[in-house]
Amino acid sequence: MSTYEAAGVSIAAGDRAVELMKASIAKAQRPEVYGGIGGFAGLFDASALKKFQRPLLATSTDGVGTKTEIARQLGVYNTIGEDLVAMVVDDLVVCGAEPLFLTDYIAVGKVIPERIAELVSGIANGCAKARTALVGGETAEHPQLLKEDEFDIAGAATGVVEEGKLLGADRVAIGDVAIAISSSGVHANGFSLVRHIIKEKKLSLDTEIAELGQTLGHALLTPTTIYAADLLDLIAEIEVHAMAHITGGGLAANTERVLPASMQLTIDRATWELPPLFSYLQNVGGVPNEDLERTFNCGVGMVLLAPAKSVTATLARLRRQGHQAWELGEVAPSDGARSGVKLEGTFQNR
Repeated sequence: MSTYEAAGVSIAAGDRAVELMKASIAKAQRPEVYGGIGGFAGLFDASALKKFQRPLLATSTDGVGTKTEIARQLGVYNTIGEDLVAMVVDDLVVCGAEPLFLTDYIAVGKVIPERIAELVSGIANGCAKARTALVGGETAEHPQLLKEDEFDIAGAATGVVEEGKLLGADRVAIGDVAIAISSSGVHANGFSLVRHIIKEKKLSLDTEIAELGQTLGHALLTPTTIYAADLLDLIAEIEVHAMAHITGGGLAANTERVLPASMQLTIDRATWELPPLFSYLQNVGGVPNEDLERTFNCGVGMVLLAPAKSVTATLARLRRQGHQAWELGEVAPSDGARSGVKLEGTFQNR
């Protein structure tokens, strides 16, 4: 007999997963959310936008790449959702936008309700940290395309910013100071290189790495820092001109995206120590410096470009919020030979 169940899709398991995730979703709400989960679309009360003179809607979508494979191998599913939220909402906040709501998409080889609930709990935790509502999502069972324990997740979020408060390259001025905010680790970029190193060097995720103070697997699975809420609070009180989320492409390429073509920024590596996880990956994998810095964030998860008068207050505010933050360099006019962002010097010795 040919049934949906026989083909590998269990409707009953999907229903059970929805029931298990409701408690998590309940803590990832905002007052503007209209109705609950279970409908065909998530609803958000747009009358909240009336407080804006000229509201600009911002949208972002992303996933977490092959970091999902590390989670699968370790059997840890309740943190990867935070990575997803971070990758999406921190792309919104760089233009000054407040993330309003997020939807997720989870594809699995087999719906195991408890595992789906763990994945969603991580997404809900991330949304709560970002003060973003989780208004809905989709769980898809893909038998034969994915193995039973394989999965992928993606998400999309919508935010809003007042047109007059939009941050970006057009606000950046000569003399602005680049301020770094530390990352929590590899975040969710470069895991294809990480997994290549693990395979080529026959590394075990369960190996305790002395310089990391934990196993390699758990160091790699550390959730991506969610900066959005703290940065929104900061820019509400302190003048900031632009921000860059340091993801794929590394520190130089991402910061250059918010730097005018007529300007240049030299980042001094000596202003911070390369975190031990990146040193470990570079040393054991034989990763060239150029590849390391183009692939990973190297300890910097976000860069702010702010006028000199804002630097002291910005650093103090970030540190009160629990972030490590420091000056990276100063924006200067292009010298004609080059513009953009360049890294110079060497990292501090540990």
